[in-house]
Amino acid sequence: MSTLLQDRVFLVTGGAGAIGTAISKVLLERQAKVVLLDVDGKSLGELAQSLHTSNCLAHACDVTQRADADAAVAYTVEKFGRVDGLVNNAGIITMNAAWDADAAQWQRHFEVNATGAFVMAQAVGEYLKQNDGGVIVNVASNCGKVGYPNMAAYNASKAALINLTRSLAVEWASDHINVNAVCPGGVDTAMLADVAAWLSPRLHVPADNLLGDMGPAQLGRRIAPEEVGRVVAFLLSDDAVIIRGQAINVDGGDTPY
Repeated sequence: MSTLLQDRVFLVTGGAGAIGTAISKVLLERQAKVVLLDVDGKSLGELAQSLHTSNCLAHACDVTQRADADAAVAYTVEKFGRVDGLVNNAGIITMNAAWDADAAQWQRHFEVNATGAFVMAQAVGEYLKQNDGGVIVNVASNCGKVGYPNMAAYNASKAALINLTRSLAVEWASDHINVNAVCPGGVDTAMLADVAAWLSPRLHVPADNLLGDMGPAQLGRRIAPEEVGRVVAFLLSDDAVIIRGQAINVDGGDTPY
């Protein structure tokens, strides 16, 4: 197993979700130390305990609140002595036709998926700037490039996160902070199953049938969350130093740009 991340310390938001959990497990396998962040503190604590390692801690955090973000950084430094990077994975989706979506729903998507990532990046970035620099990886989505039906707010918020990635990479390069994004699609998560469940009565197709067709055509299956985690781990490593400001598709070839 690679030791490129040995003793590095990372914060992972949305840590109680499938992709956040998988990312954390991969980082731990690569001998990094991880602080899981999520608004669901109870589930987060249970997850951290289930991993049976002192290298993984849990801390409740609302990514939209700067005070919470600063507290998460302080907690990480207190427990592990340093911070080397951030994985912005927290995100929400509410399915709705664009005609039916309201402004509050739209705003909430941007508040969590885009503003929350910016708030966390600022808080962690300030620490990195004052120390030895570091790495930020944003978990966007191929939805931010493609724009699928019935999820206009989610699509637009993830597109904003992709552009934020590019903006921060350019501005923060001189502070020795590298910023990239991954754009998953077709990942086997509860979120994808919920999408299938929402679509099922509207398309008059069983949810299981829809879910079965949601994997990348080239793979013939859905992507495992751990497969996304391995790409994130690479981007957090020194081997990815020449990859900067990119939004890398991790969707099995579905999105060609």
